[in-house]
Amino acid sequence: MPEVSTDPAVLTAALETLAAAPRLLVALDFDGTLAPFADDPAQVGALPGSWAAVLTLQRAADTEVVLVSGRPLEGLARVSYAPDGMALVGSHGVEWRVDGHDEAALSEEELARVARVGAALDEVGTRFPDVVIEHKPAGHGVHTRRASPEDAAAANAAAHAAAREADPDVLERGGKDILEFAVRHVTKGDAVDRLRELRGADAVFFAGDDVTDEDAFRVLRDGDVGVKVGEGDTLAGHRVTDPAALTDVLKQLARLRATR
Repeated sequence: MPEVSTDPAVLTAALETLAAAPRLLVALDFDGTLAPFADDPAQVGALPGSWAAVLTLQRAADTEVVLVSGRPLEGLARVSYAPDGMALVGSHGVEWRVDGHDEAALSEEELARVARVGAALDEVGTRFPDVVIEHKPAGHGVHTRRASPEDAAAANAAAHAAAREADPDVLERGGKDILEFAVRHVTKGDAVDRLRELRGADAVFFAGDDVTDEDAFRVLRDGDVGVKVGEGDTLAGHRVTDPAALTDVLKQLARLRATR
């Protein structure tokens, strides 16, 4: 892993350079990044200071903010209260609300695979009362935040075996208290690459906290800025401690971008 800077001065210098880009894409994870985690995923919300900075960035000239999340698109729109004009990418890059169009068309074969894996995981869920099975358009999540470490490990092992038996080609990825299974092999990195091309962005800012966000950090280029929120190995160039610390970063970028 490359060395990650925790020096605010180094990050400030990077933001100053980034803010001068002719066209800027600001791509942001939601849970654990803009919003702290909660036991009930439906009750989370972005920190007020971060969301104010996001809206300021969205209004800045030649700047676009996109929320790029593992949440299903509908759930992301609901908990984020994103305005209609803000682009959203859900399910790790499967679902898109960009330019007013929703995109998540799965083939009949893919829908059948989703159903098979979902049925297998539901059976696992019946054995672990504190584990929540979340059904998404292109896959499913096994949430273990409420379970004991022992039950979480057992549930993940059972889910892995059940999903693989139902669909040997299913994409499996781990995260913070979640194990996810998807029938499309797309990542947040694919989403950032596509957004960069669609928007003709000269530079990209991306912030995220989880293992799945590493796919996005991996595709950042020279002149881009990646910020890891929290602990863990990362390919990001910079790290902040928690979502509250990211608020200050977003405010700084919003001021720089609005006054460039």
